[in-house]
Amino acid sequence: MRLSVASGVATFAAAILLYPLFQGGAWFWTSLGAVLAVVAAGLLTSRLSLPAWAAPLLAVAATWIYLTAAFTAGQAWALLVPTKESVVELARLLGVGWADVQRFAAPVPPTEGITLLTAGGVALIAIAVDLLAARLRRAALAGLPLLALAMVPATILPDPISWPAFIIAALGFVSLLITDGRERVGHWGRAVLVRRTTRAAPAPSPGTSRAAADTSGLRLSGKRIGFAAIALAVLVPALLPAMEPVSFFTFGVGGSGSGRGNSISIPNPIANLKGQLELPESRVVLTYTNNDDKPRYLRIYALDTFDGQQFGMTEPKGSPQNRTDNGPLPAPPGLGQEAKVSNVVTNVQISDEIARLSFLPLPYPARQIRVDGDWRADVDTLMVFSTRDEAAGLEYEVATSEPEPTADLLDSLDGAQPRVDPRYTKLPENLPPEIADLAAKLTADASTSYEAAVKLQQFFTKDGGFTYDLRTQGHSNSALRDFLLRDRVGYCEQFAASMAVLARAVGIPSRVAIGYTGGTKIGDRWTVGTNDSHSWPELYFEGVGWLPFEPTPSGSLGQGSARAPAYTQPRPTSTGEAATPTPGATSSSADEPLDPQARRNPRELDREGQIATGGLPPDDSMPLIGKIGIGAGALLLILLIPAGVRLVTRNRRVRTLGWKVSEPSDELAARMVSGSRGHPSVAAAWAELDDVLYDYGMARQTSETPRTLARRLTQQYEFDADSAAAITAIASAVERVLYARDPGRIGPMRKDLRKVRQALAATVSRGRRLRAVLLPPSTLRRLRVVGERLLDGFDLLENIGLRRTAAHKGS
Repeated sequence: MRLSVASGVATFAAAILLYPLFQGGAWFWTSLGAVLAVVAAGLLTSRLSLPAWAAPLLAVAATWIYLTAAFTAGQAWALLVPTKESVVELARLLGVGWADVQRFAAPVPPTEGITLLTAGGVALIAIAVDLLAARLRRAALAGLPLLALAMVPATILPDPISWPAFIIAALGFVSLLITDGRERVGHWGRAVLVRRTTRAAPAPSPGTSRAAADTSGLRLSGKRIGFAAIALAVLVPALLPAMEPVSFFTFGVGGSGSGRGNSISIPNPIANLKGQLELPESRVVLTYTNNDDKPRYLRIYALDTFDGQQFGMTEPKGSPQNRTDNGPLPAPPGLGQEAKVSNVVTNVQISDEIARLSFLPLPYPARQIRVDGDWRADVDTLMVFSTRDEAAGLEYEVATSEPEPTADLLDSLDGAQPRVDPRYTKLPENLPPEIADLAAKLTADASTSYEAAVKLQQFFTKDGGFTYDLRTQGHSNSALRDFLLRDRVGYCEQFAASMAVLARAVGIPSRVAIGYTGGTKIGDRWTVGTNDSHSWPELYFEGVGWLPFEPTPSGSLGQGSARAPAYTQPRPTSTGEAATPTPGATSSSADEPLDPQARRNPRELDREGQIATGGLPPDDSMPLIGKIGIGAGALLLILLIPAGVRLVTRNRRVRTLGWKVSEPSDELAARMVSGSRGHPSVAAAWAELDDVLYDYGMARQTSETPRTLARRLTQQYEFDADSAAAITAIASAVERVLYARDPGRIGPMRKDLRKVRQALAATVSRGRRLRAVLLPPSTLRRLRVVGERLLDGFDLLENIGLRRTAAHKGS
């Protein structure tokens, strides 16, 4: 019965490793109930002496009843007994839970399906552990299903397992092994433990029964081994360099507004956009620099679905191979070889005051990002997000390859069929027909999709008589119709969404981007504030990809820092007009037409030639081989600590002046020091000789006197006359200090000690001498003595408990 309880404890201790995978504690208490149900079934099996094969069946039945009561009590008979309806509901919840697991990543929300799936899985592990440990008496094999619990967070999460959780899980398994060993030995009689201490084991009290074996002493040995193994398992990895974890499961990965969830639950980016624009004073959101010193739109979200009222965002997916630290991001959708691209490197610094932002503001399209943390790119939109990190205070570099299309190029690409997801052209069935009629009327004279897009933008910025104003409300079809056909007053949200809807109405794939405009140049950096929050449409053209358009009025009558890209303007009528700027770039009211070369950062100019291929310049940080070298050097220094301690000790002993008396290595040296107040050199010489003998494998016997030791060394290793005289002089000085009333004058012993050490070194191999220098056994012996004293302290605590138990029984 003890093994059943120990199996349950071990299982639940291992289940604690799962805590980083979940939000909240619902899974914890539900899994605890499932484990208790299995333990109860195991106790009943032991009580009724049922065969081993019956235990798993009874445990499965108990788990089924428990899960029915916990999740489908309304469909069960008497809230406990499963019925057909409860079975169907459990199956449905399991299916929902499995779908949620595929859709979310750690930490997953506490949905009912996920909680059921977790509790059922932990119960199955508990059944397997109970079968192996309590029924088949193979407690060591029970570690395999427990290891399966540890493998789940180890393979899914990028971070290592928490060491407190690991210690709890390891202690649970050790307790299972100790319980199994205690029950096995208990059948053979009383266990006798050889202790290092001289304290006698407590005698049994009169009248106590000897039927059961006293295995308390044996448990001490098991605890020592278990505790030592756990300590090594925690400390050794902490001393090793960190390695990148490998994920074997590519479940859906999302981010949350808080950076701690797993599903992408943005608290309505549209509402946040208007809230930032309505702030009474602007606050700095971020600053950035780039190698061409031009402002750029920084996109955060890409909204791709339209439900008739407002645009929404499909939950992004980021697999482990799309992490930013794995190299270049996925290629921009639709960008072909025909378009010329401009390669730019931008350094972005996010303000510390930004809260709950788990997406990175980026110029589009990003090709490579250098950023700390677990950040991943969505393949379809190239949004970069994290499920566990936040952008506040973050600094990162992003390399972009921005297309530089011309009107002629976009016209020439008109025949290419867009290869994009149908959701980018989907409109609701209840869209007012007046809106589709308006789109068709505005683009009636357009011969290409590009011309149609330009006419739509011109309708909002020039021809339609629109006015920029934040005092607008509504997202319904009627609000969209009123904005386009009657009021024509709104801010960037209405302009961007309306142009995207009209573009879809004429067959152009579109989406709405939310982020920031290029900001204002302050000093040597571009500064982006809350007043630069913005929304704009992105339209898709096969061969170039997604291009930003700007239907929101700019200047003093609109969003101050919003600027339409040059390729969306009417064709130039003369060759003297300005050259086309980078698509997506914006200019601010503070951006004066200065020579770009005079404003570039010299550091960026030096690196400009390195980014011609669209990637980031080489990392200025230390290369991997350097980090490995530092790690190896640190490990070597740690290994040389015993050698350093030995060297310091020896130099302190043999110094001519300032010899210390507090270096005796055993009882004999201690007695000698107590009687050698005028001769501390004798104590130091004897302690050093004792350590030299131990390092060379010639340890002095406890019963040997100094004279006997000198005689044995001289005869056994055939010392020459000088070496024999030196060891005899040391032994004689030690005996005089120990036993003579007046030891008389004792000369310096430094030369004698060096002569003896050289003679001893000549009798051992080179490997033994090298070990004596690099890994001296005498120093390791002292460390071992310290460890033994610590274990003796544990023994003392155990003996206190044993004596209290014995006294209680005697009373």
